Amino acid sequence: MALEISQRVLDLSLEAQAALSNQFAHIDQVAERNTQKVLSAFQTHRVSDHYFHGTTGYGYNDEGRDKLDDIYAEIFGTQDALVRLGFVNGTHAIGSALFGVLRPGDVLLSAIGAPYDTLLGVIGVTGHGYGSLQEFGIQYRQVELTPENTPDLDAIVAAVQDTKIKAVLIQRSRGYATRASLSVAEIEEIIHRIRAVNDRVYILVDNCYGEFVDVVEPSEVGADLIMGSLIKNPGGGLAPSGGYLAGRHDLVEQCSMRLTIPGIGRKCGSTLGHNRELYQGLFMAPHTVAQALKTATFAAKMVELLGYQTDPRSDALRHDIVQMIHLGSGERVERFCRGIQAGAPVDSFVTPIPWDMPGYDCPVVMAAGAFIQGASIELTADAPIRPPYTVYMQGGLTYESGKLGIMLAVEELLREGR
Repeated sequence: MALEISQRVLDLSLEAQAALSNQFAHIDQVAERNTQKVLSAFQTHRVSDHYFHGTTGYGYNDEGRDKLDDIYAEIFGTQDALVRLGFVNGTHAIGSALFGVLRPGDVLLSAIGAPYDTLLGVIGVTGHGYGSLQEFGIQYRQVELTPENTPDLDAIVAAVQDTKIKAVLIQRSRGYATRASLSVAEIEEIIHRIRAVNDRVYILVDNCYGEFVDVVEPSEVGADLIMGSLIKNPGGGLAPSGGYLAGRHDLVEQCSMRLTIPGIGRKCGSTLGHNRELYQGLFMAPHTVAQALKTATFAAKMVELLGYQTDPRSDALRHDIVQMIHLGSGERVERFCRGIQAGAPVDSFVTPIPWDMPGYDCPVVMAAGAFIQGASIELTADAPIRPPYTVYMQGGLTYESGKLGIMLAVEELLREGR
């Protein structure tokens, strides 16, 4: 049965796409430069078929696993990297980094207000605190954003002069906040200001949703560690699970002991035949990220034509794959998510409803008809059901399929007035 798309939505889609040629050309240029970077790393490290063969059990001497660490390090411009299926999500990778570099009595500073909701339990701000940083005697502080919702550089500089501050966390993407995502240039400025008054503090960047959106990564402008998820950008839609850390060799080694246990670290961890997907996903990642960016840009333009507010705007330079759409009511949020789900290749017949997801403080609705469960490099949309009723959309393995999903979501919005 053909997808039910009205003539009005078809006309809107033609108008939207016609207005986006400049944005799409820029996205293609970035994808081409990042593809050159990835291909060069594969060739430099002489990737061969035997790297794709997995290991079982302890996973000793897994050449493909260890070589992938080297490739990630080269692509991200770092001394070392740790790429593992054992990271269950981005929060796990970030949490391992925090536990890896911090010790009892240290202080963690979040430079951009509160981090993403699921990290609050890791820190100990929410939940029972079992196993959290605070339970281990690690304190937490945060620098609030300015009234304009931007990083408060002066307040960050003042905060890091305290010698108890051991690590600064910078979140590149917006999470469920309403601030703009940070560009690499903005992250570089924050790092520069911190280093001017404290050159001993560790600077960690949550890089989720941002990989390959720009031609430079935060690790290339002074970050000591960057962390992310393989079922987001760098997995290219093929990685079945996992996460990564990239940065200074000593810090990556410390974090590897938190992924497994001290004394073993990165030396164990079987790949169970999934190496090929991790390699091929990384190779595809610059192109796949470009598809997601085009989908997000198209989504912004479509709903702007209907009069909704978006962030970023369809004509803005993007710093991650996340698109915010301010819908103004819980009902519209649910309608939009129903349309995204209806456009999915998997579970298109399912109706997403709000529920109490672990790690969140209010019901969340999530449209996620993905080949990989929870993979937000695939077209997904989610939102906390609370004011200002903003939906966060991301992903799209192909622009063509992402475009159809957006058109169905717009159909659902238009039904409200029928």
